[in-house]
Amino acid sequence: MERPFTDRREAGQMLAAQLAPYAGRRDIVVLALPRGGVPVAYEVAKALRAPLDVLPVCKLGTPWQPELAMGAISSNGAQFVDAALVREAGVSEAQLQGVLSLARIELGRREARYRGARAAVPVAGRVVLLVDDGMATGASLKAAARALASLGPARIIAALPVAPAGARARLAGAVDDFVCVQTPSSFMSVGQFYFDFAQVDEDTVRDLLDRAAMP
Repeated sequence: MERPFTDRREAGQMLAAQLAPYAGRRDIVVLALPRGGVPVAYEVAKALRAPLDVLPVCKLGTPWQPELAMGAISSNGAQFVDAALVREAGVSEAQLQGVLSLARIELGRREARYRGARAAVPVAGRVVLLVDDGMATGASLKAAARALASLGPARIIAALPVAPAGARARLAGAVDDFVCVQTPSSFMSVGQFYFDFAQVDEDTVRDLLDRAAMP
C-alpha cells in the first residue's frame, strides 16, 4: 500500500504538484466538494494561483430509498436529474419537486455558512478542477460533475489525492479528465490513506475560503 498522507494539507500539496501544468492560467477555477475537499483544494488553488470556491452538492434521494440518488443539485444553480431512473422508480413530478425543494433549502444554508455574502466564482467557459479528499464509489463526485456540466464549463477535471483502481472508468462520461496521486488496488475507505482524517468543520471551511479570497 502507498504511504498514507499526513493530513489533507499534505494531500493537497502533492495533488498540486500533479496539477502544476495548470499553474498561472487565467481560465482555471478550483472547486472543492465540502467539507473534506476544502483543505485539499485550498493547497491546490494556492499553488496554482487560481480562484477557489466550494460546490455544495445535495444528492437527490428517491422518496422511499434516500440512498438511491436520482440526481444532484448544487447551490450555484447546477442541476442533474436522471430522468430514466426517476421513471423506473415511479417518482411522480410532485414527489421530485418536493425532494428538490428540501435540497434547495439545505443548500442555501450551507452556502450562507460557507461563502457568506461572497458571490460564486463563475465557471462558464473555464476549466474546472473538481477537488475532493478522495473517492470511494464515485457516486457523489459523478453527480456533482454532471450537475456542474449544466453551467457550461469548458472542461471538468476530477482531481483527487486518492481513489481506487478503476476510478477513471467509473467517472467516464461525467468528467473530461482525471488526475489522482494514488490509485491503490487494495481500497477499503478514503480514511485509510490518511494518518489524520479528522472531520472538517464548517468554521474551517469558511476560514479557508476567506483566506483564499484575500488579495
